[in-house]
Amino acid sequence: MEKALDKTMTPPNYIPMQCASALNNLKRKVPYGWDLNIYRGCEHGCKYCYAMYSHDYLKDGNYFGNIYAKTNVAEWLEKELRASSWKREIVNIGGVTDSYQPAEAQYQLMPDILKLLIKYKTPAIISTKSDLILRDYELIDQLSRITYINVAATITTMDEAVREKIEPGGCTSARRFEMLKTFRKTNASIGLHVMPIIPYLTDGEENLESLFAHAKDSGVHYALPGTLYLRGKTRPYFLDFIRMEYPDIFEKINQLYKKGGAGKEYKEGLYAVVNRLRNKYGITGAYSGIIKEKMYKEKTLFDE
Repeated sequence: MEKALDKTMTPPNYIPMQCASALNNLKRKVPYGWDLNIYRGCEHGCKYCYAMYSHDYLKDGNYFGNIYAKTNVAEWLEKELRASSWKREIVNIGGVTDSYQPAEAQYQLMPDILKLLIKYKTPAIISTKSDLILRDYELIDQLSRITYINVAATITTMDEAVREKIEPGGCTSARRFEMLKTFRKTNASIGLHVMPIIPYLTDGEENLESLFAHAKDSGVHYALPGTLYLRGKTRPYFLDFIRMEYPDIFEKINQLYKKGGAGKEYKEGLYAVVNRLRNKYGITGAYSGIIKEKMYKEKTLFDE
């Protein structure tokens, strides 16, 4: 679980901050209606990051370098979870920033968050690119035996040379799969998020098959794919990266992304490959059924 930082990156600045609330009520309600982000900014430095815009609210242009830690987030979360209006709905932890980025090794905010979820029997989804989450194995195991908890790893490629460039601050893909395999011993739902799939870089059948083979070996309950989207600040940042590191595919990507997403023809071809591999390895592409099943069982036990 060692810290995995790109040696070419400038060490981040950690900045404690006070928040005025913990949970963010989302407009959508399926598969979850609440977000919880305990940090602002992310050290993983993913070249495709869609959340860089979020630092605009802080008037800070350094999303990857200035990491804000909400040091009072647990206090606010307890107020919100103990309220009579709280319906014990699913909370997505880290929808904007990774809760287990390297800053968490210092601030250790997640153990208190997990203890509150246990106390108030609140289901949650955690997605990460770090195996630092293994530090909290016992708490997540305990939560998994009380209510629904999903642990997912975002893994885009098994080629470490590519991974180190596109996700310089994340841990290796192999370590992420080992993390999933470890959590499979709990009662948690385990998932692989293959997103984003980057055209001409990580969309090759050899790479995708390797991901699904590792997913099968890890015992995941589902694998959820997603294509690359380029909007806002992400677009110029990502395209500049491709121009510098992969100039041979720059024009093809630039043409494919005349708009925010890849065209219908490309996506249909890609998902035909993905669906064939899912069928080959017997891995479903949805976790809504798992949520309904586990939430129903949990509700039955709670009502009793």
